[in-house]
Amino acid sequence: MPGRVTVKAEDLEAELKVLIVEALMLKDTTPEQISSTAPLFAEGLGLDSIDALELGIAVEGRWGLKIGTDEALAREVFRSVQTLGAFILKELAAAEQTSK
Repeated sequence: MPGRVTVKAEDLEAELKVLIVEALMLKDTTPEQISSTAPLFAEGLGLDSIDALELGIAVEGRWGLKIGTDEALAREVFRSVQTLGAFILKELAAAEQTSK
């Protein structure tokens, strides 16, 4: 399909790390310091519910995807950079299939 852009998980995770630092204005954290598999909340990066809301808005602004209001889904999606990236890839693939 002409114009189709394939996004690699590693590239998306790197982009997400930059987005997290910028959207949440993490002054003492660089994207390179964020582990793809470490928890984003509590003992990991230490984000809170306000951060989750801001990150959700940033994801929606960047990729046009809404996480939704299902708390269990949101908790799973925002577990780590890796799970957030997997969600984005899955949703983008589903949107591409729908548009065909």
